[in-house]
Amino acid sequence: MVQLSEVVVEVKDLFFSYNSQFVLKGINLEIRKGEMIAILGENGAGKTTLIKHFNGLLKPSKGFVKVFGLDTRKVSVAQLARKVGLVFQNPDHQLFAETVEKEIEFALRNFGFEEEVIKRRVDWALNLMGLAEYRNRSPFTLSIGERKRLAIASVLCYDPELLIFDEPTAGQDYLQKERIAELLNLLKTRGKTVIIVTHDVEFVVTRFERVIIMSSGQIIGDGSTREILTNLNILSKARLLPPQIAKCAWLLSDLNIPKDLIYPEELVEKLKDLISGGHE
Repeated sequence: MVQLSEVVVEVKDLFFSYNSQFVLKGINLEIRKGEMIAILGENGAGKTTLIKHFNGLLKPSKGFVKVFGLDTRKVSVAQLARKVGLVFQNPDHQLFAETVEKEIEFALRNFGFEEEVIKRRVDWALNLMGLAEYRNRSPFTLSIGERKRLAIASVLCYDPELLIFDEPTAGQDYLQKERIAELLNLLKTRGKTVIIVTHDVEFVVTRFERVIIMSSGQIIGDGSTREILTNLNILSKARLLPPQIAKCAWLLSDLNIPKDLIYPEELVEKLKDLISGGHE
């Protein structure tokens, strides 16, 4: 019998409204320790509003959210902060220190880490995110992509159990996206629970095991990456384009190419089989 890991986030019948307008409507969700989950959907789908419930920034209008067993209606953001790290879509919403180094130091000092540990973790985070040469610069002299990586570093340094990234690949070039992908792999090997909100379907398709699709404040798809990102009905409802390999497979389905392919290698193998079969 497979033993399920502990539930990190439990969402039950969650409704949330801004100015009497519901933007989340009846969300039910469980996220378990060690999962890597991507939440996709068009602008206004409710993705960011949902993840802000996971660290207590927002409180349910109806229903409940429990994080590590704590009801977010009854605890403060500060009480959740040591275990939950949230990196905002706009890094300027969380950067404030005089230098890049002090930005990363802040949370570590706030949580009472010793000086030796602070120095070691700051150096590690700067090197990991490719920011070591900027350590004495003001955060606000960095490019948007560099500021985003600094925001990530400022959360990684204190090693929370649940990490939430809002559009981490936005404004990043290919090399930096690969750096973020390596970071996600590192977090996975360390047993962390990772949630990202993104529009970047191609980034998600080969790196995440579970995908959640949102539309108009509701979850309309939740399952394996292959199951969800090859379901054109769900993607159409959410106004998302399918991954390129999935789209190619659909276009070639009349040639008996399976419609649920998501990896380039899979498509290549099927095409090879098709070609070799045609020459027998």
